[in-house]
Amino acid sequence: MLSPTVVAVLVVVALLAGALTGIAGFGFALLGTAVAATLIDPAQAVVLLVLPILGVNLSLITELGPEDARECVARFWPFLGAALLGTTLGMVALDLIPRSPLLLGLGVLTLGFVANRLGLLPGVETAADRCFAETTPAMVGLGAGSGLLFGATNVGVQFVAYVRSCDLRQQVFVGVLAMLFLGINGLRVASAAALGLYPSVGFVAVSAGLAIPAVAGSLVGSRIRPRISQRLIQRIVLGLLLVVGVRLVASGAGIP
Repeated sequence: MLSPTVVAVLVVVALLAGALTGIAGFGFALLGTAVAATLIDPAQAVVLLVLPILGVNLSLITELGPEDARECVARFWPFLGAALLGTTLGMVALDLIPRSPLLLGLGVLTLGFVANRLGLLPGVETAADRCFAETTPAMVGLGAGSGLLFGATNVGVQFVAYVRSCDLRQQVFVGVLAMLFLGINGLRVASAAALGLYPSVGFVAVSAGLAIPAVAGSLVGSRIRPRISQRLIQRIVLGLLLVVGVRLVASGAGIP
């Protein structure tokens, strides 16, 4: 059972990660899981945040109008379908991944995302242009691989990278990601229950309770977003992810 202190810290994390997601359109799963994995078992952290992630994306999907929603489903359905399948397989493998490699992997992926956004990985943009093509084979391959990783770790930067490569307006970008994560996490809730990944009713209650500050934070972030420049948003996101990534790599390497 989670201690009251850990739960209190997780409430603050959910609120801040929700606000970040409301501002930037993404980040709750990565930031929330990265911090939670330093407080509790990483596999439990992944499962614990499924319901809060679902709540956050329910609040954000309202930014996607009916016409935009229909267009995006028609445009991205191979990617979404493959991501759903990959996510299920990732959750099945959740208990098979040791703690230290999982922490280290999360940290390396987080720092890699930051480095890419800062232009410190030469050739990545060119490779992304080739791999992130809007063809059915590319979308199926990327969706399945991204879903597998997301199901096992809650790391969704690969989804963000693909959707961002499609040159969507910021509002549509936020809505598409919300639609994607909403569908995936709806499936993950059912999968977690079916696979027995929730250790107790109390654990489920904490997960559901964390959805409240998560949604509250996302609503506040959505109101703040129009008042903040995109450059400042990027600095906030990258700064937080840099700190979290370093902490995860240290924990995975056994450095206190």
